[in-house]
Amino acid sequence: MIDIGPYQLKNSLFLAPMVGVSDTPFREICAQAGAGLTIAEMLTSNADLWKNERNRLKRVKPKSCGPHVVQIAGSDPQLMAQAAAMNAEFGADSIDINMGCPAKKVLKKAAGSALLKDEKLVERILTTVVARVDVPVTLKIRTGWSPETRNGVEIAKIAEGCGIRLLTVHGRTRECRFKGHAEYDTIAAIKSAVSIPIIANGDIDSPEKAAAVLYQTGVDGLMIGRSAQGRPWIFREIENYLATGESLPGIDLKSRLDIIFSHLMKLHSFYGDVKGVWYARKHVAAYVKELSESREFMKHFNTFESPSEQLDSLYEYFTRLDEDIRQDQGAEAA
Repeated sequence: MIDIGPYQLKNSLFLAPMVGVSDTPFREICAQAGAGLTIAEMLTSNADLWKNERNRLKRVKPKSCGPHVVQIAGSDPQLMAQAAAMNAEFGADSIDINMGCPAKKVLKKAAGSALLKDEKLVERILTTVVARVDVPVTLKIRTGWSPETRNGVEIAKIAEGCGIRLLTVHGRTRECRFKGHAEYDTIAAIKSAVSIPIIANGDIDSPEKAAAVLYQTGVDGLMIGRSAQGRPWIFREIENYLATGESLPGIDLKSRLDIIFSHLMKLHSFYGDVKGVWYARKHVAAYVKELSESREFMKHFNTFESPSEQLDSLYEYFTRLDEDIRQDQGAEAA
């Protein structure tokens, strides 16, 4: 079992800090659905920008058990240390440093995965941040800037030497972005090279895949990103499979609707009626994409402008789906 400071995690399954997705409401939903740790959306190290509403809300602690982890991004060691200290003062239980983001707007500021090109700067940032705060500092990286300059093992050794407590590795280079297959062999090499906990990230989309990645890499835990959007119960499915070797039955319509309702009410409360309705649309699209007539449903759903309309339409849609299933079962029985 992994510890983050004084916190012993209930399991070693992490929610990735996806920008625009892993906000406080979604972190609460995933924690309830079995995630052992959730990490906040990436926050710039420029504290002057924290006054806008979007960045302010990124720092709100979820109403769930477990440590509150804030992820920061930047390229200036002193600004990064200042940002870490301010977030620790505001209640962060741990600071995660982003050196894995492949987004162009982040790379333009020489932050995110761009830092992997400068190992000396990586060391200065990590050393400065760790020395500035009393809370645990963790790090997320990719395997390198490009396949030709893959240096994940070297970065991991630097991180361990600087006092980083845990390292998450997305199994692709920045150049690969999200294309191709994750490099589990590189993650395995990183795990063998250091003694700090290593978390594998990339393409983990089922309980069976989770077990295979753990076996192939020998890592201490797994981070789930895109596969959790619209399917937060994947954490519980993976946890059960790793413990028993058996798959849970597929989630039923009522349970799915209960989770969606809970998520939307959190969004409406957190962002307010207007923005809560906006942000709900992309999450609902992910929740229903595999269900019958979901495209037609979303065309109507995206026109609604009030929380009550959204909730009412979901209830009607799921009621209709349930009736269709009952009719099909009746026809088969006959």
